[in-house]
Amino acid sequence: MPEASASPKVTQPADPPPNPSQQAGEGKEGVEPPRHVAIIMDGNGRWAAERGLPRGEGHRRGVEALRRTVRAVGELGIEILTIYSFSSENWSRPATEIHDLMGLLRRFIRNDLAELHKSNVRVRVIGERRNLEPEIGQLLEEAEELTRNNDSLLLVVAFNYGARQEIARAAERIASLIAAGAMQPADVTADVVARHLDAPDLPDPDLVIRTSGEQRLSNFLLWQSAYSELVFVPTYWPDFDRTTLESAIAKYRRRERRFGGLHRAVTP
Repeated sequence: MPEASASPKVTQPADPPPNPSQQAGEGKEGVEPPRHVAIIMDGNGRWAAERGLPRGEGHRRGVEALRRTVRAVGELGIEILTIYSFSSENWSRPATEIHDLMGLLRRFIRNDLAELHKSNVRVRVIGERRNLEPEIGQLLEEAEELTRNNDSLLLVVAFNYGARQEIARAAERIASLIAAGAMQPADVTADVVARHLDAPDLPDPDLVIRTSGEQRLSNFLLWQSAYSELVFVPTYWPDFDRTTLESAIAKYRRRERRFGGLHRAVTP
């Protein structure tokens, strides 16, 4: 999970409690709740450091926050949740931390997959799978295969993912088509590029949330987030809960989405 481990604690004034009319189900008139929410789950290490705990404990508590969030998203009627679980840059972290993170992934899939399946949650994974440990690759495939026919919440897991790398993979696919004579360079448009991304069938995220107070995307869904609403919350990820989620959604619903035009565009 992306994190600037040396960043100081963020001190921002707490948001006022959302007005009941601005909660997830009853926002500003004409502004629909988000269909697709993406979350950069940041701050596990700093949460642990402030409590004198090892970073691994912060990651473990982060998994608990993920469980809470998946339940809350499903209860709020959001259709798609995309989580930034492990970035392509995270491999530069200490070997012991990577080992802990992979262990958490293994336990999450083995312990939580059955519950996700029971709740009719479908799991999809985006990111580069080449050169992953065979066991990790098999676990990701197992999660996708078991839940393939579920049709409630779609949980998209960005694992070994980097947005620049995803765009480069799309360019590689398009270049192969051009080299094979199946496409001409003049045929390459933004729509063509989008169709060659990791999950071209998914709608772009309406709302991107980043925890811990950091205000950047950190190579997450750069193409897809071109017109997403961004909400940055000071809460470290292990403390993220339904109240924090509803507050972020309330902020989203108070905004006007114009997509470059002059009039408010209502989320479909």
